[in-house]
Amino acid sequence: MEITDVKVKLVNADSKMKAVASVTFDNAFVVHDIKIIEGQEKMFTAMPSRKTPENEFKDIAHPINSEMRKTLEEAILEKYHETVSQSEAE
Repeated sequence: MEITDVKVKLVNADSKMKAVASVTFDNAFVVHDIKIIEGQEKMFTAMPSRKTPENEFKDIAHPINSEMRKTLEEAILEKYHETVSQSEAE
């Protein structure tokens, strides 16, 4: 499976959530609403989720192994930093 496109939309810089991403796989399948969050030590991604009746959040879609999670997070964060740089240049 190949990541064929990553789109990032920046959000309010005053919150810990810095952007929302959409990732396309094999030009055939897209996952929207992946959050880009500024943690205490580094930026990280959070997969789209929904709240259960027990008030827990469950991922709707997510990588099933650490290799795919790393690949996905690296691609998203690379595009995020590129988008921030372009935004600051404007």
